[in-house]
Amino acid sequence: MRDTVYMASRSADEAYQDQILPRVSRTFALTIPELPTPLRAGVTNAYLLCRIADTIEDQTTSSAATRLGLLHRFVAVLRGREEAAQLARELGPRLAEHTLPAERELIANMGRIVGLSSALSPVQRAAIERCVEMMCDGMHQFQCIASLNGLARMVDLDDYCYYVAGVVGEMLTQLFCAYSPAIERRRAGLARLSVSFAQGLQMTNILKDVWEDRERGACWLPQEIFSRHGIELRTVRPGNVGFDAGVRELVGMAHAHLRNALAFTLLIPPREVGIRRFCLWAIGLAVLTLRKIAGTPGFASGSQVKISHAAVAVTQLLSNAAVGQDWLLRRLFALAATGLPLAELAPADGRERVPPEGSVASRPDLRREGSCGG
Repeated sequence: MRDTVYMASRSADEAYQDQILPRVSRTFALTIPELPTPLRAGVTNAYLLCRIADTIEDQTTSSAATRLGLLHRFVAVLRGREEAAQLARELGPRLAEHTLPAERELIANMGRIVGLSSALSPVQRAAIERCVEMMCDGMHQFQCIASLNGLARMVDLDDYCYYVAGVVGEMLTQLFCAYSPAIERRRAGLARLSVSFAQGLQMTNILKDVWEDRERGACWLPQEIFSRHGIELRTVRPGNVGFDAGVRELVGMAHAHLRNALAFTLLIPPREVGIRRFCLWAIGLAVLTLRKIAGTPGFASGSQVKISHAAVAVTQLLSNAAVGQDWLLRRLFALAATGLPLAELAPADGRERVPPEGSVASRPDLRREGSCGG
């Protein structure tokens, strides 16, 4: 009887997880269902856990030190060291008025999402926990310095992209390798490209949302790039020619990362159609968005460079038709990227990124208080 009740509860939680996903992410709700069944639940769970962390950081009306403490407690919940229900009750009243209803609901149902995580395999749990932990600390460090001045250097943008997206690329690589021995044999190549894949997607979003981010008091562009064009990010306005030139440089870098994303995808065996579709749809939509950004100098909102529903449908159709043919996928990518600038990426510096000193990962006791400096 107890096992029957447990299975019924787990089934209900899995149904809830699938139901809440499209309410907090249209993109992942589009791509995750393409994954094979053994991967689908884990990737959905991982995304929702990352979304909870993001909501704690962005939507709680608390001091920086308190937010970091809440993030650390969330990691403790994920690792089974604290009760999810207690943290959820404390977070509810702290959420900002503009928090989306779906995000409020996700926080309230934190226990259901975390409970599903505990039912995953040890390899899946380890990959997801590392991702969430790294994201919590790295994301918080950058949110503490967010301003209209932007980031100082390109390497700072690389680091920001790593903590909010690159860790997801690494996690997905681990999940894919755990799922398939054939993919596992290509782990080294996938690992080498996984962070770049994620950075291409993240940079595309940063460029698309630059003016909306500025309305919230943040800019994730590197001043180093724009100084070459005589632009001060803290005072820039839409329509500035120098700003458009800097954006074009970054489009070229994002394009180069998306080429690495395609190379990553082609390392996945062709018979893994679902995983390839999951990757290809994201890449295709990002390339088309870069085309819109590059072709719309002076754009003043993300809505002006948003791709149409028809373009989304065509991307899906062409990706599906070519999914197992590497030469055709390369050709389709080249056609989609026609006219885009292409930068030469600096070689990886070889350094291993770790959570900032004083973070959760460096403290086994998971202390509950902290500050922007750790």
